Amino acid sequence: MKPTFLLALALTLMAGGAAAATTVKSCDRTVAFEEPPKAAISHDVNLTEMMLVLGLRDHMVGYTGISGWKTLDETMRRNISALPELAPKYPTKEVLLSAGADFFFAGWNYGMKVGGEVTPQTLAPFGIKVYELTESCIHIGQKPKVSMDDMYNDLLNLGRIFDVEDRAQALVDGYKADLAELTAELDEENEPLRVFVYDSGEDTPFTAGRYAMPTALIEAAGGVNIMDDFEKSWATVNWEAVVERNPELVVIVDYGEVTAEQKIAFMKNNPALATLAAIRNDRFVVLDYVEATPGPRNISAVQKLVDAFWPN
Repeated sequence: MKPTFLLALALTLMAGGAAAATTVKSCDRTVAFEEPPKAAISHDVNLTEMMLVLGLRDHMVGYTGISGWKTLDETMRRNISALPELAPKYPTKEVLLSAGADFFFAGWNYGMKVGGEVTPQTLAPFGIKVYELTESCIHIGQKPKVSMDDMYNDLLNLGRIFDVEDRAQALVDGYKADLAELTAELDEENEPLRVFVYDSGEDTPFTAGRYAMPTALIEAAGGVNIMDDFEKSWATVNWEAVVERNPELVVIVDYGEVTAEQKIAFMKNNPALATLAAIRNDRFVVLDYVEATPGPRNISAVQKLVDAFWPN
């Protein structure tokens, strides 16, 4: 009996050790966690909302990168009221260290810059592990075209990191079911609606390319991003390319000092854009920043696009 008991105990301990260690793929890195982080910091409104929707507020010591650019709606203000904003825009390494962080959920151009002060490599010596937003991985290497799976992947990986896998899986399953239901009535024989994403900029427009989340949202709603062959995430193009591709509808990304109404007025009053079908037919739809970037509100964003694309 004794040898059997000892063998069973050894196997139990081995199984417990294996369960405690979790690895996830983060862009081109594999990151290991011996236990869930206890002092996490998220950057930007959409990444912060991913943490909150998974019920991880008690694992967080704060967030960064929201008030410097965005205005929070009532839901987000209520959800993060107990957490401090540690930096209004990009955090410094000192900000993260001062907060005692052991985890940073960010992305490339979402809190981190290539060659910048705050990266997975610069934070590693201080015991701060980094998980990178999947959509942003294109900034440091190759990845497939953006899809809804990018957002699902981040939620599932956060579930593994924080040992809430069942919660994350249930959330993703629910999002997939909701998306299937709201797109079930789309007529596959319809020609995809040509759509342009206007983020900002007057001399040259800042827009969403092949690797930015709006491309996936537009496709899910039965449209096509006219810049889906643009091998970038969020980047600048020229107005000539927009005119040449003649979008039938424009998605306005709403955030910052220039309002959505001002962006629409600029496009309508620009003589160079007067021939666009979207301008002639006054077809615009507004997405909040938190809807247009990877996060829990992507499903409601697709619903908004479906309603705008196919009003009849």
